[in-house]
Amino acid sequence: MRSHEIDYTIKGHDIQLVEIELDPNETVIAEAGAMLYMKEGIDFETKMGDGSEPDKGLFGKLLSAASRKITGESIFITHFTHRGVGKSHVAFAAPYPGTIVPLDLEELGGSVIVQRDAFLCAALGTKISMHFNRKLGSGFFGGEGFILQKLQGDGKAFIHAGGTLIEHELNGETLRVDTGCVVGYQEGVNFDIQQSGGLKSMLFGGEGLFLATLSGRGKVWLQSMPIRKLVSQLSPGGPNASKESSGGILDSLLE
Repeated sequence: MRSHEIDYTIKGHDIQLVEIELDPNETVIAEAGAMLYMKEGIDFETKMGDGSEPDKGLFGKLLSAASRKITGESIFITHFTHRGVGKSHVAFAAPYPGTIVPLDLEELGGSVIVQRDAFLCAALGTKISMHFNRKLGSGFFGGEGFILQKLQGDGKAFIHAGGTLIEHELNGETLRVDTGCVVGYQEGVNFDIQQSGGLKSMLFGGEGLFLATLSGRGKVWLQSMPIRKLVSQLSPGGPNASKESSGGILDSLLE
């Protein structure tokens, strides 16, 4: 099934949204709860599947739903279709501050592997499936975990990166990255985990026990602020808690 051809505009800077322009009978699929607004003529329907295989039976749909459950995502995907005349628009926003990344899957070889919560929306015809990282070390310590998502198709897909997006083109070299900062990569890239250094560096270096290694050839997408870091910084027991407490004591002494 060829993907629908959709046009789009990405709006905003630190907290972005993507507005999709649909012609009559064009459809975009999205994670449940990602829709920000939709204009006249747009109908939506929640389905147990991405619609890339319309002839799939009930058993196949249940397997797809189960696989999405394993990845931590909702078992349902919402389909937004333009049922009116002319053009209409529907917009999607990510759940936390960051950058929306447009991917042309046809130009990227037909598939991209992304972390579990990176997918935002895509043209109808895009297949969303589980991708198992075959290396157990990557699974246990890789931040994204053993189970990732694979996006396949020949149309547009949109993923979300926390904070600022960094794109690298690997040409046979190796890139070492904080484990939670990997958003996605092409299938020609090898993803693995290695120790961050000697025992002293691992315990006191502040970079964690392990680093992700990306090697081979292809594009990789990184994020400067993964959600786990954001939650850690904002939590009452996070690294900033002591700073806030110290500031409060100092302020009271100066009053």
